[in-house]
Amino acid sequence: MATVTLTKDNVEDVIRSDNMVILDFWADWCEPCKSFGPTFEKVSEDHPDVTFAKVDVDAEMELAQSFGVRSIPTVAVLRDRVVLFNQAGALPESALESVVEQGKAVDMAAVHDEIARNDQGGEGTATA
Repeated sequence: MATVTLTKDNVEDVIRSDNMVILDFWADWCEPCKSFGPTFEKVSEDHPDVTFAKVDVDAEMELAQSFGVRSIPTVAVLRDRVVLFNQAGALPESALESVVEQGKAVDMAAVHDEIARNDQGGEGTATA
C-alpha cells in the first residue's frame, strides 16, 4: 500500500477508519528523514493491512505537536486510536518491521481495559 499524506484535515478520518496506522513525521530539509523515507515506503508495501502515513512537520506543526514530536524523523504507531509507540530517529528496515509486527501483536482489549482502569483512577489516557 502506498503511503498517505496526513494533515489536520484528514487525521480523524485516517485514524478512525483504520485499525493500525504508522506515522512518519518528517521535513524536506531533514537529511535523516530523506534517508528513512525509502525504508518507510518499502515496509508499507509489505503490510497492505496497515495504513502508513507521512506528516510534514513544517506544513502540519499543530499535528506534530499533538503527538509530542520534538525531533525528526519520528515514528508513531496507533491502533484503535491509541498511541502504542512514539520514537524519534530513523529506524533501520528490520527495526521498523519489528515495530509493525509488535504493534499487530498487541492485545488491544487489554490495552482498552487498562485505559478504562486508569480513567477511573483519575489518570490520563494514551489515546490520540
